[in-house]
Amino acid sequence: MFQPLDPLLHSELRLAVMSLLISEEEAEFPYIKEQTGATAGNLSVQLDKLSTAGYIEVEKTFKGKKPCTICRITPAGQKAFEDYIQVLKTYLNV
Repeated sequence: MFQPLDPLLHSELRLAVMSLLISEEEAEFPYIKEQTGATAGNLSVQLDKLSTAGYIEVEKTFKGKKPCTICRITPAGQKAFEDYIQVLKTYLNV
């Protein structure tokens, strides 16, 4: 019997964000938007879900007078991502 996949990470956009952040120390909102092809509104909603779960931290700052949103994966997010990959491997018989 298979373990269930984390439903929070099993969303295409949230998984893309986590995959991006797992390899980057931090990433700004426009970069994540560009890399994922998401709309700003949808990305904001998904980042909020990941942040609420404690998988990422979102820092809102300013660059000069322009707002700047920086995202970082948390230790809990890193563990959730690694667990997700391990469970996914069981589905693939890897």
